[in-house]
Amino acid sequence: MAQPKPTASELTILNVLWDRGTGTVSEIQTECGGGYTTVLKTLQIMAEKGLVERDESSRAHVYRPASGRKATQCQLVGDLLDRVFEGSASQLVLRALSEHRFSKKEIAEIRKMLDRVEKHGGRKQ
Repeated sequence: MAQPKPTASELTILNVLWDRGTGTVSEIQTECGGGYTTVLKTLQIMAEKGLVERDESSRAHVYRPASGRKATQCQLVGDLLDRVFEGSASQLVLRALSEHRFSKKEIAEIRKMLDRVEKHGGRKQ
C-alpha cells in the first residue's frame, strides 16, 4: 500500500520531526507555531494515516515520522511528475531551473548530478 501524501500543514510538522527525530505536541507546536489543539489534532490525523508513529508510554505522547524525508520527497516528486508534467522529468527540471535562483553551490551540485545522469543514465548509483 502506498504511503499517504501529507498535506502542507502535515509537511510542516514532518519537517520539524525529521529535524528533531521525535517530539511531543508542545515541542512541535513551539517550533512550527499554530495552536496546541490544532497541532494535536493534526498529529492524531497523521497517526491514523500512518505518517507518524506515536509512543504512548509516557504522559506526553512522543511522535516520530513513520518514513524518512528522502522517501517522502521521492513520493511527492513522483506524484508531481505524473500529475502535472505527464511523466516528463525534463519538463519538471526545466520548469524548476527557470523559476528559481540558484547559489553557486547549488549549480555545482546540479552539474554533478547531470554528469552522473549522463554517465550512468539515470538514478544515483
